[in-house]
Amino acid sequence: MAHIAFVVIPPFADWEPGLLAASAREDFRDEVSWWSPGGRPVPSIGGLTVQVDGAVEDLSPDKMDALVLIGSGTWMTPESPDLTSLLRHSAEVGRVVAGICGATLALARAGLLDGRAHTSNDLEFLQKHAPGYQGVAHYRDVPQAVRDGNIITASGAAPTTFATEVLGALHPHSGRTVQELRAFFAREHQAT
Repeated sequence: MAHIAFVVIPPFADWEPGLLAASAREDFRDEVSWWSPGGRPVPSIGGLTVQVDGAVEDLSPDKMDALVLIGSGTWMTPESPDLTSLLRHSAEVGRVVAGICGATLALARAGLLDGRAHTSNDLEFLQKHAPGYQGVAHYRDVPQAVRDGNIITASGAAPTTFATEVLGALHPHSGRTVQELRAFFAREHQAT
């Protein structure tokens, strides 16, 4: 059983964490918690509001097995929280660190993408919104999530493979279950 700490900022992309949170709890019996700057409730793009478990400022790697940042347009603004210390420390101690959509900017700003294979909404997105980003040579222009070691990235259009990559990293010896989930989630995209 693993503990996944989701970080959401307003307005978060509510379609991005759904498969991961539900599959983690239902299929793997993982613990899921929700964190935000200041510990305030966070509205989603679709009008849902998450009552969080705590303030991201109080989150530390010893409280989790995975740190998962969810997309929001706010990641592209000066109001974006600086999570560099938490992200770097989490990666250094071997936690799974994952970002989807706009949240990949936080990973880029923290330097976690400079030497690892990764993806995002597109390369120009990272270059425009993450000053100091040095990972161009490692960028993968692919539609699915990318995992390199304990770092996982995805565009906002890839919540399915994002979910299965995070679960695969957390449960490496449950490959069959993760593969079954990936196949199940992919069925709607198979030609008829």
